[in-house]
Amino acid sequence: MKAFRGLLLPVAALLAGCQTVLMSPSGDLAVQQRNLIITSTVLMLLIIVPVIALTLLFAWHFRASNKKATYDPDWDHSTILELLIWSAPLLIIIALGAITWVSTHKLDPYRPLDRIAAGRPVPTEARPLTVNVVALDWKWLFIYPEQGIATVNELAAPVDRPISFNITASTVMNSFFIPALAGQIYAMPGMQTTLQAVINRPGEFEGFSANYSGRGFSGMHFTFHGMSEDGFAQWVQKAKASGGDLSRDAYVKLAEPSENEPPRYYATVAPGLYQAILTHCLQPDSPSCMSRMHTKNGGEATGMAGMSMPPTTPH
Repeated sequence: MKAFRGLLLPVAALLAGCQTVLMSPSGDLAVQQRNLIITSTVLMLLIIVPVIALTLLFAWHFRASNKKATYDPDWDHSTILELLIWSAPLLIIIALGAITWVSTHKLDPYRPLDRIAAGRPVPTEARPLTVNVVALDWKWLFIYPEQGIATVNELAAPVDRPISFNITASTVMNSFFIPALAGQIYAMPGMQTTLQAVINRPGEFEGFSANYSGRGFSGMHFTFHGMSEDGFAQWVQKAKASGGDLSRDAYVKLAEPSENEPPRYYATVAPGLYQAILTHCLQPDSPSCMSRMHTKNGGEATGMAGMSMPPTTPH
């Protein structure tokens, strides 16, 4: 018993650092994904729990010491038992298949939101907040085209306002993940992925890369602020008042590998910077510029810019 207790203590200490953000998210898309996980688990347990219970019951009932158990070595068939064994799992598989089919389309991260929360459709006058996301080595760059600002390792959005993320990477594959908001979406150079989401509660939420990308991967964390509309407007003004200028030259310097970068702000952003990052056209005469390759091939697209990747589910 002492040895068992000694084993439990370190296990409990390790579990003390665990968080249940996936089971108590703050964004409607993540809530629907959480509900899908719970529903799928319950459906599978409808088979698993009875099978485990009956296995233990049979082992106990037909133990060698139970002389009352019927010994029937020639038994080999039961129509009722066959129906139970095959029909119950088949019904569960059909239910899981139907749920998967519907949720795959309903929770597609590329699909515009039709609600901001359960029973609350998106207002007809609501305009999504557009955020262009660039995964750098090893930090996150967020460009707000409508507000004309950019930030590093800090993200903010108003509560109950749809957010449209356009996501790419500068060099290697990463994964954009805010567990409280929605599932993780891959970021790859020369390609653009999309995430439509909404945050329903004010607060500070952790975001990070969920795909290993090299030495500084462990420091690719950022804070996502859920704010009121007034709070978001003040945050934008703060960025404009305290930030520098994100020119193309400044971006080239920013994109150099660095680790554990603190949040920083840019009051202005060079026109067309995100598209230049996406197409590798920071220098128009660069041989890797996809627009240049497009022109050289007589209008036949050869690059990957603008291509989308399949959506991914939460880990």
